[in-house]
Amino acid sequence: MGQSWVETETAGCDLGDERLNRRLGAMLEALGERPGKSLPTAFQDWSNTKAAYRFFSNGNVSEDKILEGHFAASALRIRATGGPVLILQDTTEFNFKRAAPEKIGFTHVSTGHKLKDGRRRKHAVCGFQMHASLAITPDGLPLGLTAAKFWSRAAFKGTAALKRKINPTRVPIEQKESMRWLDNLRLSTELAGAPERCVHVGDRESDIYELYCLAEELGTGFLVRSCVDRLAEDGGTTIAKVMAQVQASGTHEVRFRDAQGEDHCAVLTVRHATMTVRPPIGKQRQYRHQELQIIHAEELDPPQDRAPVHWKLITNLPVATHVEAVHKLEWYALRWKIETFFRTLKTGCRIEELRLATADRLANCIALCCVVAWRVSWLAMLSRETPRADPAAVFTQDERHLLDQATPERKRQAPRDLEFYVRAVARLGGYLDRASDAPPGTTVIWRGFSRLADLVEGARLATPPADTCG
Repeated sequence: MGQSWVETETAGCDLGDERLNRRLGAMLEALGERPGKSLPTAFQDWSNTKAAYRFFSNGNVSEDKILEGHFAASALRIRATGGPVLILQDTTEFNFKRAAPEKIGFTHVSTGHKLKDGRRRKHAVCGFQMHASLAITPDGLPLGLTAAKFWSRAAFKGTAALKRKINPTRVPIEQKESMRWLDNLRLSTELAGAPERCVHVGDRESDIYELYCLAEELGTGFLVRSCVDRLAEDGGTTIAKVMAQVQASGTHEVRFRDAQGEDHCAVLTVRHATMTVRPPIGKQRQYRHQELQIIHAEELDPPQDRAPVHWKLITNLPVATHVEAVHKLEWYALRWKIETFFRTLKTGCRIEELRLATADRLANCIALCCVVAWRVSWLAMLSRETPRADPAAVFTQDERHLLDQATPERKRQAPRDLEFYVRAVARLGGYLDRASDAPPGTTVIWRGFSRLADLVEGARLATPPADTCG
């Protein structure tokens, strides 16, 4: 009999105590069955809830150790796939309301209402950041997290003041929060075990020259969106000036949704070129120049009611033709997958509603929820990529029986494959499943899993003991 998903995601985890290892598995299973529920609701009774609180506050437990098993499982899934693996990096914030915010930390300073003297009231927002790397296939199937880092602004206290005194480009990368991009690139590349297969994808915040150099050192690929007009060629010009002289190689059409969920279509004109990119002036003795590929994609005739699409990408991957440039644009467009993961983590698992009192306890709980959020995202995509897969690998026999019973009569003629049961779960979460509807997303799936857990528990309570007569 194969391993359950909980066994797979915790097999490589060793907390130094077998009781802690067993507790980790039990807690992950409980949170996976009831994603988004409060801790007392997920763990069902005071005994299990108290054990969870003790687990999160145990000094031998950390987010790195909790995710160790999931990282190992991610590495196995990466090795089981062929071709390139996109490793998406991004940062998110978790904000909390606490009577003692100093126990957690602060994310940023927020500006509030005006005071009598006309100045704005300012206050520090309680919370901390998480920087994560998510491995996906070029088809968008999430293979799992490969690195994660939690921190508060206090860890880099004084860096902003230093930047005001000297040019920010001269501040050592080790003293900046930007170091997290390099740390995750190194950890993810080592975990994958095949640097040449990895392509590290990041937004404008990842436009860091040290990252380019580290990728070259490790022999791995990167694809980032530029935010800096860097020195180019012999140093007497810039990337923007060179690209202004490059002729368009063709067009490319992209479809996307805005913040309000409305669908849009944009036609982009594509230009690409290979050029020498030079380090910032203050670091030219420390780092050598790089031969990189530049891709600019700018929307033709953008509408007046939204900002135009304009991507400026830098990569060390080959881009010799229009087809290869479009290929890289399609890869970059998959970067939203990690934002979907963060949304599932925040909205689905309701991280910011947790009442744990310290940053360490919150980080331990969020690490567990990361695995749950990944599983929901994985199921949503897996049912699209391999709809005919065996559902027994995901759902127990009792779960499949209850989902069969909950399925409307008109839907019961469909084959009992993975897609059938994922759609059945989604319907429990509010998915209408009309012929014109898109495949179910992560929101309805995590809602459905919560309801399915209640159905399973209700069926268990309704079933009389085996030795009961009549």
